[in-house]
Amino acid sequence: MKMNIDIGIPENERKAIAEGLSKLLGDSYTLYLKTHYYHWNVIGPMFQTLHLMFETHYNELALAVDAIAERIRALGHTAPGTYGEFARLSTIQEDTSVPAAKDMIRNLVKGHESVVRTARSVFPAAEKGSDEATADLLTQRIQLHEKTAWMLRSLLEE
Repeated sequence: MKMNIDIGIPENERKAIAEGLSKLLGDSYTLYLKTHYYHWNVIGPMFQTLHLMFETHYNELALAVDAIAERIRALGHTAPGTYGEFARLSTIQEDTSVPAAKDMIRNLVKGHESVVRTARSVFPAAEKGSDEATADLLTQRIQLHEKTAWMLRSLLEE
């Protein structure tokens, strides 16, 4: 028997928040896969720096996708978890070949910026539902992805 959820956020608002978080999860997981792919395949004079940096990034993203999925579950909804769902939900495109190191960096900047935009798009639903927990999660994700995008962009400046 399914228990009713009574956390002070009506079901229709919990559903809207969970749908937005599902898009954030799709973007975050796709970025995780892209970053891990680049970690495995980066070559060139920046190899050591990028290999280690990408590992730090994908480890952080692995923790992030868990936190986002658990928030969706706490709101009473099922978290997406298949490649098909993530492909449908994500704004981040898969690579069809291994890019050069600088292109990897550019692609990851775009990916982190996409995650920021997606996270921002969930705020209206979280605010409407007075969902401070989701708002806090979104704020943390935005801060981290904006900082990561800045650091990656810095690698491309001469």
